[in-house]
Amino acid sequence: MVRRPVAWVVAVVLFVEALGVAMLNWLMGNLVDAQNMSLAGLDPDAMSMSSKIGGVAFGLYFLLCALVALLVAVRDRQPAGFGRVLLISAAVVHGLLGAVAWALIGRPQFLFMVAMLGLIVLMLVSYDGQRGPVAAEPQDAQGPGGPEGPKEPEGPQGAGGSPLTSPPAPTTP
Repeated sequence: MVRRPVAWVVAVVLFVEALGVAMLNWLMGNLVDAQNMSLAGLDPDAMSMSSKIGGVAFGLYFLLCALVALLVAVRDRQPAGFGRVLLISAAVVHGLLGAVAWALIGRPQFLFMVAMLGLIVLMLVSYDGQRGPVAAEPQDAQGPGGPEGPKEPEGPQGAGGSPLTSPPAPTTP
């Protein structure tokens, strides 16, 4: 199975990416502060501090995504709820960063972003078929309920159906 190794790779790469993004933005903030740079008259201290805060926030975002991928790898279950939304947003971020990388940085960075996008999407899609627990025993070749067909669940009104659904229509042999 490919699911678990892909989830492990995604978790490790997102963790490294979180540290790299945080360190890069922290370094850029220090450079702006040391050289007293300004962009269009903005305060250099504000630029430095915003770069550092943005780096820490973006690093924490990738770290949280790495934690969700790590939980997926350890549990071997699909992410649910907030974790799934978080991984989908990480895939979108990698797609957007890939477009920016193609335009501004170069092909190797673009290929890295596209590879990460593909790995995250593969991790999300490979767990889609795993909705519930696997049946304990295989069903008969005749289908559910045996040769007479599926059995109707008995509700509060007996075998006739519930008030929200009509009884099944008769069929001819």
